Amino acid sequence: MQPSDSRSTELVADLLQIVRPFPEPIGKLASTLALTLLHLRPDLEAKARLGWGSVNYRHPDAGFVCAIFPMEDHVSLVFEHGRQLSSPLLEGDGKQVRFIRFAPDAAIPEDDLAILLAEAIALRA
Repeated sequence: MQPSDSRSTELVADLLQIVRPFPEPIGKLASTLALTLLHLRPDLEAKARLGWGSVNYRHPDAGFVCAIFPMEDHVSLVFEHGRQLSSPLLEGDGKQVRFIRFAPDAAIPEDDLAILLAEAIALRA
């Protein structure tokens, strides 16, 4: 997916700084995932957090929803209140946060992500 508006272009520029130390497949996956989330939910605001090395997504009514964290060998999509969401894609046994781990060659399950995002927003809105 290519940047289609100024917010996507700005996000990609910041994301390039975040993924610079990681292998190219991780950077490509993180960028694709970041833009996919904006495509699925145009009502989300994405902001790169250079200090955290993440891209955080907020909803105007639900607040902080999720974040993308590139890692050395995968990209994690972390849901702030993931424990309360129902999806077999979610991993982790934390009290609140759960995540989806994407390998560099993994397909991005857009339909499943759209459902998760809608659930996460409805939960907090």
